[in-house]
Amino acid sequence: MAMPAVENVRSRPLALWTMAFRPFFLLAGVWSAAALAGWIVMLTMGIALPSRFDPLTWHIHEMLFGFVMAAIAGFLLTAIPNWTGRAPVSGRPLAALAALWLAGRLACLVSASIPFWLAAATDVAFPFVLCAVCAREIIAGRNWRNMPMPLPVAFLGIADLLMYLQLAGFSVPAGLGWRLALAAVVVLISIVGGRIIPVFTRNWLTKRGTVVLPAKHGPVDVVALAALHAGMIGWAFFPELPPVGGLLVVAAALNLWRLARWRGTATLPEPLLSILHAGYLWVVIGAALLGASMLGTSMSVFHVPEAAATHALTAGAIGAMTLGVMTRVTLGHTGRALTADRITALIYLLVILAAAARVAAAAIGSLPVLIEISAGLWIGAFGLFTLRYGPMLLAPRVDADRNGG
Repeated sequence: MAMPAVENVRSRPLALWTMAFRPFFLLAGVWSAAALAGWIVMLTMGIALPSRFDPLTWHIHEMLFGFVMAAIAGFLLTAIPNWTGRAPVSGRPLAALAALWLAGRLACLVSASIPFWLAAATDVAFPFVLCAVCAREIIAGRNWRNMPMPLPVAFLGIADLLMYLQLAGFSVPAGLGWRLALAAVVVLISIVGGRIIPVFTRNWLTKRGTVVLPAKHGPVDVVALAALHAGMIGWAFFPELPPVGGLLVVAAALNLWRLARWRGTATLPEPLLSILHAGYLWVVIGAALLGASMLGTSMSVFHVPEAAATHALTAGAIGAMTLGVMTRVTLGHTGRALTADRITALIYLLVILAAAARVAAAAIGSLPVLIEISAGLWIGAFGLFTLRYGPMLLAPRVDADRNGG
């Protein structure tokens, strides 16, 4: 009588490969902590990797095209089935995508030991394949509203290619690749954030009987997004052009107005929500600092280091938003309550402190101690995420366990 149950358990697909958030959020957590730890070791001990990229460029590359790409893949491939009503990418196709991401990390790591074209092709393949898979699913589901969503992924692929072309000696403006990648990620955060933050906040407040709810999408959002996107893309191509700096300062003000309309202060009792508002606030801070850095250089009135601005966007906006989304999606899609426990709240606190320390280090003058403190806090945040949420990502849904299926 026990045999059918045993056969049923054996026939179940491994939980890890049932939805994309599982492998890719796990990879994002592990690689974010490991890659930063590796860079700190290189920075402090002078150890070089067998990579064609110098240590700093490798660090930038792996944060954007390793960690961030994994988080984006997990989010998009999990969200698209909700948009289209189609079955999620799972099983062998999902495992193949994860393997391609891993191959890219290895190729970049040992790129000095293999042919240049092989390293570049292996690494650059993932964002373009991911873009194609996302576009195919959206088109097959006739979900035309979300057709633009794969575009930032395509820009990430182009940006990755530009980094390799610059490395090979082609006539590519210095830093264009990583700047374009950061701009694409900020564009994606601003679009996705504008969709999920007010909706999640409205739902949470409504359950508590609150009358004053977040404002609906309107002209303020359209203008704020247009200014931010134009400013970020303008900075990617013209990083020293003062009018672009002015546009970014205006964009920061507009997006602060946009954020204020979402009632973030009312979500402070629930860290699972407030972290998303905090992440978007870092977008505002980063855009303002970036604009100020461009205006200060030209006007000689004050000087804000570009590194302070870029780390507000990377360690701040990207760090907080990815952890906020990854924890929420993991809890929701594994059948758990959408509320942050103490460990989750600590994860959020660590990443916010890491961002603040890194921005301060850049503003003061890249103090090694502050950089190391920031790195330790960042590694702590993503390491704790991996330890706390890794078991959830590897196991079946808790309600599936209770129902026996």
